[in-house]
Amino acid sequence: MVLTVTDPARDKILELRAQEDEPDSLGLRIEVTGVQGVEYTYDLTFDPISAADPTVGDLVDDQGGLPVIIPVDSLDALRGATLDLPTTNGQQGLVLRNPNRPDPLSGAHIELSGSVEDKVRQLLDGQINPSLAMHGGFAGLDRVEDDKVYVTMGGGCQGCAVSAMTLREGIARSIKEAIPEVSEVIDTTDHELGENPYYT
Repeated sequence: MVLTVTDPARDKILELRAQEDEPDSLGLRIEVTGVQGVEYTYDLTFDPISAADPTVGDLVDDQGGLPVIIPVDSLDALRGATLDLPTTNGQQGLVLRNPNRPDPLSGAHIELSGSVEDKVRQLLDGQINPSLAMHGGFAGLDRVEDDKVYVTMGGGCQGCAVSAMTLREGIARSIKEAIPEVSEVIDTTDHELGENPYYT
């Protein structure tokens, strides 16, 4: 199962679907539409079940009488997610709890040359820092020792609650994928310091 709909959420969705024309022909379509900050953005609609195309990989999953339609392009991003009702009193709508996060550093590929230190600097300057700059932060090379790279984050990333996760999951992966001779990327940032971090 890619995505789980809790019983209370399913009951609420079925109640809403019952108000539509030909409700039995409709499924709940859940699609990842983009990225906002460190989260995905989603679109939830009632669509005809017949509009899903299993031949291209679209998923139609029956959950207690509620067909859930997930387009093939959204499957990986939604794997392990849970659709639920809010736990906060007075909050309306649905809550999608997703353990997955978009990679803010994906999509750019640049040619690297020179020593390991040269390649890391080129990758930071050409791919990683332009992405981090959108959040008021940057990553700098502290040093290279053997096959280990030490990176420090600054600006809005210093003291940021998610910067350690960004380094571990995004920057470290990008560096190791682009420069195979690097075995480990170590965060040397003092996250106790820093003024006005972006995420507070």
